[in-house]
Amino acid sequence: GGTQFKVVIKALSPKEISRIHAPKPLDRNDGTFLMRYRMYGSVRKGLKIEILYGDKHVARSPYILKGPVYHEYCDCPEEDPAIWQNVLSCPSQEPQVTKDFTSFPTIDLQRMLREIPAKLSHTRGAIVHYTVLNNRIYRRPLGKYTDFKMFSDEMLLSLARKVRLPDVEFYLNVGDWPVEYRKANETPGPIPVISWCGSVESRDIVLPTYDVTHSTLETLRGVTNDLLSIQGNTGPSWENKTERALFRGRDSREERLYLVKLSKENPELLDAGITGYFFFREKEKDLGKAQLMGFFDFFKYKYQVNVDGTVAAYRFPYLLLGDSLVLKQASEYYEHFYAELQPWKHYVPVKRSLEDLLDKIKWAKENDEEARKIAKEGQLIARELLQPHRLYCYYYKVFQNYAKRQASKPEIRDGMELLPQPGDTDSTCSCHRKKPLREDL
Repeated sequence: GGTQFKVVIKALSPKEISRIHAPKPLDRNDGTFLMRYRMYGSVRKGLKIEILYGDKHVARSPYILKGPVYHEYCDCPEEDPAIWQNVLSCPSQEPQVTKDFTSFPTIDLQRMLREIPAKLSHTRGAIVHYTVLNNRIYRRPLGKYTDFKMFSDEMLLSLARKVRLPDVEFYLNVGDWPVEYRKANETPGPIPVISWCGSVESRDIVLPTYDVTHSTLETLRGVTNDLLSIQGNTGPSWENKTERALFRGRDSREERLYLVKLSKENPELLDAGITGYFFFREKEKDLGKAQLMGFFDFFKYKYQVNVDGTVAAYRFPYLLLGDSLVLKQASEYYEHFYAELQPWKHYVPVKRSLEDLLDKIKWAKENDEEARKIAKEGQLIARELLQPHRLYCYYYKVFQNYAKRQASKPEIRDGMELLPQPGDTDSTCSCHRKKPLREDL
């Protein structure tokens, strides 16, 4: 109804003052609301959270979140990873992590040091070499195209502020494509390069993409769409959405051009447009160029077409979080959470060639209740798998599995530099569990 929930978050102790940014709750249009807040200072005693409907407390409000509660930039890691994982309710297993490490019973750091700079830094030029030692992060870029290291840097630093990381030495591919295609039975066998995207033919170990990682860290900090804000902006209710499928995107794959052709021939079923030409500039004259759309406006349409870009389309998690039905192109590429999804339960599968796309749109129109159910199931699983804490859990699980398999101790190599944690000049940070590192004693 018209009455809004009001949420007030403040320090439990009146003696403590902390700036807390808490915008209005996001109405997810299904009877649930999502509350986000960002702290600009830590509190020792804890937080008091009041949830009001009108002027009245609801449920068991006020709630007490026992302290200390730290702000994002407070460097105060939990020394016992088991405690941290328990507090976050991290799952005991991640299917994709288990699968990724089957090719690597042991990890030979010396072999990687010999092979990777020579093999990949010149051909791909997008490899970053990291060492984590005593919860400090060191790195050296290998190659010319490593600017996206800013995303991995910020996530590693953020994770190290929250939990003590195992000592690990690894190579992260910050380019689009997976890089390791050797099979376990080949000689020499594959090496465990970590990437943001995997494929059915590759042996890369997959982390959450730079996009969803940055989205998590950006929440309430910048102006970009993030995985939470999308949930409160899913457009009109199902019955009021436009009964057509939508696609907007760059020309990064030929099937996307075919989509526009289909759209021109079947405008009653599909609205597809290319917003920028880079790979197929000669096609712009025939196909035309579509206006950019705000992402929230996508959800005015009942059906969303997800087609690969250069690799997996990184908009897929955002589309799932809406309340439209996602029609997903079959793909050799995958992100870290795809292993948990099922076709016809969480999305409608479409052939690689898109030859059955129009039939699938017609099916959705003729089976509205079933289409709505699939859209809802996809949304619910995405809400679970893409919560911020689940992404942190996933990162930790990868490093934990990696550390167990290292055949030697990680080292700080020549050319590596220390990544400093941000200072606390803007927000005070008093860590109650901070212990001096061995080299500081």
